[in-house]
Amino acid sequence: MRLIDRYLLRQLLGPTLLATLALTAVALLSQSLSALDVIINQRQSAGVFLKITLLAMPQLLNMVLPLALFVAALVALNRLQSEQELVVCFAGGMSRWRVIAPPMRLAVIIALLALVMNLFIQPAAYRELRNTLFDVRTDLAATLVREGEFTEPAPGLTVYAQSVDSRGRMGNLFIHVAESDGAATTYTADEGRMATRGGTPVLVMSRGSTQEFSPTGVLNYLTFDEYIFDLGPLVASEELVHYKPSDRYLHELFFPDLEQDWEQRNRLEMLAEGHARLATPLYNIAFMALALAAILGGGYDRMGYGRRIAWAGAAAALSRILGFVVQAASESGAWINLLQYVVPLLTMGLALHGVFRQRVSRFIDMRQRPVRIARAGASA
Repeated sequence: MRLIDRYLLRQLLGPTLLATLALTAVALLSQSLSALDVIINQRQSAGVFLKITLLAMPQLLNMVLPLALFVAALVALNRLQSEQELVVCFAGGMSRWRVIAPPMRLAVIIALLALVMNLFIQPAAYRELRNTLFDVRTDLAATLVREGEFTEPAPGLTVYAQSVDSRGRMGNLFIHVAESDGAATTYTADEGRMATRGGTPVLVMSRGSTQEFSPTGVLNYLTFDEYIFDLGPLVASEELVHYKPSDRYLHELFFPDLEQDWEQRNRLEMLAEGHARLATPLYNIAFMALALAAILGGGYDRMGYGRRIAWAGAAAALSRILGFVVQAASESGAWINLLQYVVPLLTMGLALHGVFRQRVSRFIDMRQRPVRIARAGASA
């Protein structure tokens, strides 16, 4: 790679990393706000909250990267053009293709990274995320007791705890069990905690009493120092983790098991998701081409390129929205998936046409400071 190519690549790489970090931070903030329910309502630890937030990053990065690349390219190329460094490149005999080769090379590298994330990292992360959310939803300690509330985790079972500390210890515990035959048992205890005995979850109650009322009208009252309340019937569930199309690998999306009813009914949705995994990395290249068209698609203008940048931004937004619309429409017809590739490729083609239709200017504005021109020439 020549010196000028490395220089142009460096000028683009820094803003791209900064824009990616900034936009990813904003996206993570939005994701973390939606995941606060895990801590507030499900009483999970901060570690579980952080795990859920980080496992959503691959898909967030896939959405952020094209936009970050577009913004960074506009910033870097606008500066290079405003300081006439690109004009120096053209004046030195470089072709337009030679000048845009480093930005396009960076876009292709990022597109390949996005493709790897789509095919391997995202489904692996989302499977782990789905398993984590399943564990949270079926967490017995979180669903059984909520501080200061009467809960009914199962028919005929009412549980109340006045307080629950950070280690899961429950204070002033009350449990009422109503049987179908009319019998009822009430447990009260100063303290309770979750435990496992013989592989079965139990609730260990300390310093309490039981009041058992039989169908015949007999009341039995007992006090205890420690009582083991079996929670096994509450966890006996046949519910399994169900992987959505976003959690599946590419071969599972393109070749589903049609013997399963769900996969047969959602075959078109899975096919649309598979083609979207392959098509979305192309937006990185298309958005870079739009940024190049905004800066190099017209003559040099000392007043700036605000209008062309606005048109490029509108075209980028329109193409991405159209991509989402086409992906949704693909769920009703397999042939529409072809348009998922057409949208970014057409955007790329029109943008590159705008770049190459403009004549290369070999003119350097001598009203600029000589030291700036000398510095640009040394960089070349």
